[in-house]
Parts: sequence; structure tokens; C-alpha cells
Amino acid sequence: MISVCVAAFNGEKYIEEQILSVLRNLDSQDEIIISDDGSSDRTRRIVDDLAEKDRRIRIINGPRKGLIKNFENAIVHSKGDIIFLCDQDDVWKDNKVKTVLDIFGNTDCTLVMHDACIVDANLRISGCSFFEFKKCKKGYWRNLIKNSYIGCCMAFKRSILDYAIPFPDNIPMHDQWIGLLSERVGKVEFCNEQLLLYRRHSNNASEMTHLPLGEMVKNRAIMLKCINKRIREKK
Repeated sequence: MISVCVAAFNGEKYIEEQILSVLRNLDSQDEIIISDDGSSDRTRRIVDDLAEKDRRIRIINGPRKGLIKNFENAIVHSKGDIIFLCDQDDVWKDNKVKTVLDIFGNTDCTLVMHDACIVDANLRISGCSFFEFKKCKKGYWRNLIKNSYIGCCMAFKRSILDYAIPFPDNIPMHDQWIGLLSERVGKVEFCNEQLLLYRRHSNNASEMTHLPLGEMVKNRAIMLKCINKRIREKK
């Protein structure tokens, strides 16, 4: 069973297109968990209408504590053996799930990270892939310093949640947290195929620009401390 976990908030403009692209990838036993963090636009109504037509969609109330905790809320309500993280404004290619599941089936990895095609708000291709733009590579220390992990391009086995959940309150990024833990206690595979249209627009929750150096150093120190603490707790 596959669970797709969506953190939604005021996403009325793109969320229907995103959900429909996800549904095309899923089998009848799979699920989409949408945690709505108190949207004030038509997001909830759009999702409710889609859920009435497709029982695979389940919408829950978010904790209203921001993006990271909203994703955590969706994850803890999921039931699948493989968990995909999903933003509210991208578009999945029709072979995304099959390609990722084939990688899980042919390797002993706990997490798959795939490439994406960067597009604008109208899905016009920028000419650069996410892996090219970020120079993505595997490696714990490499990704602690220069992060490659982004949730919309990740899927992972439920077993990693034994380490990842609950999210520490002070981590800067949930996707880097899951990716780095997978590097430490599991095995990661990177897939060079572009399985997602990664939409960039004025209201994106994630940024592709660098933070000031001092803030970057602080965030890396927090992440390292949290990971080491969690691994010690689980020994």
C-alpha cells in the first residue's frame, strides 16, 4: 500500500491539478492523506469535492503550526508501506510511482530521491532539472552541508519513521531530516529520471535561494545535533 502525504494551505490555484496527477499513479488500495492547515481560500472545498468522488482521498485537519508540523500530521495518519511526500502545486508524471517502486523492488534501499523538471507557474520548462540546479549527490556529510533532499521528490519505507517521527521542534527542514536519517540508518538511491514537474511561482513554500551564511551554519549545527540525539535514543 502507498500513502501520499500532502501538506495543504491556501493552495486553491494548483491543488486540484496536483491531486489528479497523483491519482493517476495510484492503485485502488492506495491513499492520499491531505492535512489542511486551516486554509482560508477554496482549498478545503476543492479537496472535499474530489474526496466525494474518490475514496482514496482522505482530508484531515492540520495542527496550524506551520509546514513542517503539517507534513508530520499527514505522515502520522498514513498507513502505507511506502510513503511519498507531495506538495500542493506540482504535477506528477504518470510513471512516477511505478518507477520509484521498481527501485525499491530491485534494491534494498529505504529511501528514493528522484530528479524533477523545473517549470514556471504555467508549466513552461525552464531548461534545467532540479538535480542539475542543486548538483544533487548522495552522502551524509555532503547533504548535511549542501542539502539535496526535497520532499516532493522523495519516497521512503515506513521503517524509517521509527527514527524520523516525531520531528524535533527546531529542525529547519523536514525533508533534509528524513533524508539524512536515511543516509545514517538505511540506504538511499538517487534516480536521475525526471518524474515530477516542479512548479516555481511567487507563493512557493520552499526556496531555491541560499540563506545567509550564519543562518546556514546554525541550521546545520541544529540538524547534526538532532540526528545524533535521535540515533542515540534509538540504540
